[in-house]
Formats: sequence, structure tokens, C-alpha cells
Amino acid sequence: MSKQFRLPASDIRPLADGRGSCIASDSITVLGKRVGYMYREEPDTPVDSGWRFFAGDESQDVADDSKYFDIYDVNTIANYDPEIIPLLDEQIGTAWGRNALGEWEAEPFPEPPTAH
Repeated sequence: MSKQFRLPASDIRPLADGRGSCIASDSITVLGKRVGYMYREEPDTPVDSGWRFFAGDESQDVADDSKYFDIYDVNTIANYDPEIIPLLDEQIGTAWGRNALGEWEAEPFPEPPTAH
């Protein structure tokens, strides 16, 4: 079953071109929520920006299940939420979340899961 994206491809404009790929939650691309939490880790591939985008209200079960995420061009996610654009040049190892006023604040970088 294919995903029904909130924005049609024809609505995607060049807002943050040339920044590579990212991983984003279906809460953003399917449900249309704005980005509420984002972090930048070491890229997985040469075209990966390292950015990971979440609405911020995903349950742990959703966050742990890859079927609720996909790989996108960073520009695509910038079209869903242009308020991320000023943060896209932040360094690897940074994380950002929205405060109660909806403004971006630096957050602690997430610890990688530990192997059992």
C-alpha cells in the first residue's frame, strides 16, 4: 500500500536544494504535522545530510518502526515546514525541538541505542 502524501509533488518548490537526503516521519509527510524535533547525525551515505525529522509526538513504537519513516530530499521536508530552513546548516551532533511557544531550542543530542 502506497502512502498518501499531504503535499503533491507538483507543490514542491526549491526552498533548500542541494542539501542531500534525510529521514522523516510519516507524521510530517502523510499527516501534515510540522517538524517538532530534528537532529543531525553522521550521514549513512555520501548523499545523506544526516538530518532526521520528527513531528515530536510519535510514540516510541512508531519511532522504532521503519515503516513510519522514509528517505526524502531535505528540500521536500523544507516544503512541509519552511521553519526548519534556518537550522539546516547546523553541525552534525546537534538537535533542535520546539518549546511551548513553537520556537526552536537546542536539545541534547540523542544517545544511540545500546545493543543488548
